[in-house]
This record gives sequence, C-alpha cells and structure tokens, in this order.
Amino acid sequence: MSGKKRQPSLAQLRAFEAVAEHLHFRDAAAAIGMSQPALSGAVSALEETLGVTLLERTTRKVLLSPAGERLAVRTKAVLAEVGALLEEAEAVRAPFTGVLRLGVIPTVAPYLLPTVLRLVHDRYPDLDLQVHEEQTASLLDGLTSGRLDLLLLAVPLGVPGVTELPLFDEDFVLVTPLDHRLGGREGIERAVLRELKLLLLDEGHCLRDQALDICREAGRAGVAATTTAAGLSTLVQLVAGGLGVTLLPRTAVRVETSRSSQLLTGSFADPAPTRRIALAMRTGAARSAEYEELAAALREAMEDLPVRTVHG
Repeated sequence: MSGKKRQPSLAQLRAFEAVAEHLHFRDAAAAIGMSQPALSGAVSALEETLGVTLLERTTRKVLLSPAGERLAVRTKAVLAEVGALLEEAEAVRAPFTGVLRLGVIPTVAPYLLPTVLRLVHDRYPDLDLQVHEEQTASLLDGLTSGRLDLLLLAVPLGVPGVTELPLFDEDFVLVTPLDHRLGGREGIERAVLRELKLLLLDEGHCLRDQALDICREAGRAGVAATTTAAGLSTLVQLVAGGLGVTLLPRTAVRVETSRSSQLLTGSFADPAPTRRIALAMRTGAARSAEYEELAAALREAMEDLPVRTVHG
C-alpha cells in the first residue's frame, strides 16, 4: 500500500465549513450554492479522506463531533489562506480591480462617501466598490472574519491584527437651538459641557462613546440618557425642537444643520475636542499596498473638507 495520503479537495472543505457554520444541510447548501445531496456527499467524502467522523447526524439536527469541532477551526483557517492566495494573485496581476468591500460607520457615511465614491469613480474605474454601513463592533467582526476588506471609521481601535491608516482629524462643534445662550459662539470652554442638557446617539455608536469621553474630560460624571437617537439627523431635529444640545463632527455640520433654520453652531476654544478618522485593514493584508495608496489619495481628496489631514 502506498504511503501517499489522499488530500481533501477545496470543495469538500468548503462544504464542511458551511455545515459547521449553519449546522443545517439545507441552509449550508443554499449558502454555498450546492445541492443538498452534493453537499452531503462532499462532507462524507471528506470524512472518508480524513478517516474521522466530523458530524453527528440525528433526524432533527446536525451536530459537530468533538473531532469536527477541532477540524472546523483548521478548515476555516485553510480556506481563509486560500482566499488570501487568490487575492494576492489578483492584486499582483491587476491592482485596483475586482471587488473591494468597504465598511463605514453611520456617523461618517453620509458626509465622506461622496468624496470616496467620486475618487474611486475617477481614479479607479475598474474597482467594484461595495459599501456596508454598520456600527464599529459589527465592522470589526466583518474585517477579522474576512466578510469586509477595509473599514472607514473613527480610531484608535486598539485591536490586535488590525492596522490603521490615519486620514484626518476633525473638531466637534456644539449644535444648539436658536435661543440658546451659547448659540453660534466661538471659543466655548469645554467646562460648559458639565451642565448642558446633552443629547446623544444610541448605545453602540462610537460617536456616543466619544461624546461621553469629551464630557468626562470636561469634568462631567455622566450623561442621563433620557432621549437618544439612532442617527445624527434625528439628533439634530431634537436639538431644533428645543430638547437639548449635541456635539457634531464638523464634516456633518453642513448636511445636518441645513435641514433646519432653528439651529446655531458654536465652536470650542483650542484645543477643541476632536476625532480621528482612518482606514483600517487586516495587518499583512494581501492588498495592503493598494490600501495605503488609496489612503494617500483620500487624504488629498479630503483637503477640501473642514478637516486636518494626517499623514500616516
């Protein structure tokens, strides 16, 4: 008997990965575009090739065996590496082509996407840009799992395995109703944040966390969240209606405050509270050189915005 071991095929590994993820043959088959009998056959063939039982099949559900649990992790890693190999080959063969899945936070998307989309359309016409707007935690999960390629969001993230390419810093401004004592003032001291009725975004938005950090730095213990909003547009409407004041990043001001004549915008004394926006990629990504070039092009394109570009 020959000592050469049989090798599993990529199709078998993909079938097993799908079953391990969905624990359901029909859902797994649909997820990878295979027929159910073909999927079941591929997993059985993989079990035979490896000489281990991967699944515990009962009439009602599919469970991973202890061996299946261990090998599912390894299978995911192998397929991720195969994906990276194909991506690297694509990047070498033709940079700025194919699909780029960009994740963007909601407090950046409406204000920066016009600049991003215009740049990609003009400079990288063969790039198929797909945009996903999600909150930070979901974006990071998408990046580390390989669902997303690149993120546009507020940093620092402090996440191992994620490299940040800084784009710019922008100030926060104070948005108030027309009759507010601080309405439209310049040189506002941060200390006023201790007693203002501040309206915030819902939990999960990084802008909410940044606003709370700014308040803490100003010496405020916390913000009683009696009224919150899912987006900046609603937040600004609440301010226009006299329910309180809010902090807006400067890139959002023109879009959001133009919708109401009942608002004034005040600026803080230096150093004003700021946030930093960056691209984030997996450390060592196959297309890292492209992403760095894209970051440089974006810094250039964003010089017309009310921001201070940061050269990484």
